[in-house]
Amino acid sequence: MNESPLARLSKVSPLQRFSPEKWSRQAPTHADADPGLIAAALRWSQQLPGGNWYVFAGSRQIRDDRPFGTTIGGVEIVAWRDRAGALHVGPGACPHLGAPLDAAAVDDTALICRWHGLRLGNGDTARWCPFPGYDDGVLAWVRLDSIGGQTPTDTPILGARPTDTTVHAVTRLVGVCEPRDIIANRLDPWHGSWFHPYSFARLEVTRTPPRTRITEDNHRFLLNVTFRVTRTLGVPVEAEFTCPDPRTIVMRIVAGEGTGSVVETHASPMGPGPDGRARTAVIETVIASSERPGFRYARHVVGILRPLMNHAANRLWRDDMAYAERRYQLRTRRR
Repeated sequence: MNESPLARLSKVSPLQRFSPEKWSRQAPTHADADPGLIAAALRWSQQLPGGNWYVFAGSRQIRDDRPFGTTIGGVEIVAWRDRAGALHVGPGACPHLGAPLDAAAVDDTALICRWHGLRLGNGDTARWCPFPGYDDGVLAWVRLDSIGGQTPTDTPILGARPTDTTVHAVTRLVGVCEPRDIIANRLDPWHGSWFHPYSFARLEVTRTPPRTRITEDNHRFLLNVTFRVTRTLGVPVEAEFTCPDPRTIVMRIVAGEGTGSVVETHASPMGPGPDGRARTAVIETVIASSERPGFRYARHVVGILRPLMNHAANRLWRDDMAYAERRYQLRTRRR
């Protein structure tokens, strides 16, 4: 008997056919999305050690020909690479007259301020001391003990990742909210197929943390979900959500196509905006992996895949940022 085209496709592709439900006919999830449970999981996550480390950019954004500047917790920082590719991070204002060092010239391990030529580098002046930086191959981190308030660690606390991180993409958005509003969004997996029907279908949460006595062993959310590719084709997987530190939540595929692949969502506080309200940078990386033989070709076309991965992440976060900003708005209004 000849195989159907769909049967042959399933052997070489992760795509599976499913019968889509009308959006309004899918099973409601409001009864399961217990506000008390989400709040308990959030409280537990905010007590985790973070070592005072903050993600501030994707590794590929930090270059050796021009500095990269941003703000973390109201602290201006500047980052660049030396000729050997090592990451350097320091205060973003020149100690002389406050010039922005993201406009400075890079000279190997030093920056040269364009206002008056002051050279700044490792230990060049007591008024300008570099910050500890860390490059994990995907993301760039800075340790800011002055705002972290925790016991510092030598390196960031990372969740599990694929061994090969070649196929990855990093997306960055800024919202009017605090980091915990971003984490709370991700600790509500029940909104997926309702709020993002273009991406998720047949979402079922199969395991949640308890409302009390949450620990490292029982804090994860587990769910089955189909990542929608077309109206009737998708990739079914089992995924878990975990928090390795107070400002990070990781979705990891634990069964199905792409097992081991992760989506890391990092929420870094930027400080207040001109209106006095909090700003948070969401820096999200998708790190893809697959046991399928054909996946090795993805490494050769990652330059084409990255824009597609970023487009999908941006679409999701345009919606999720509205969720987080609304949560912040309601919380600060009550305050």
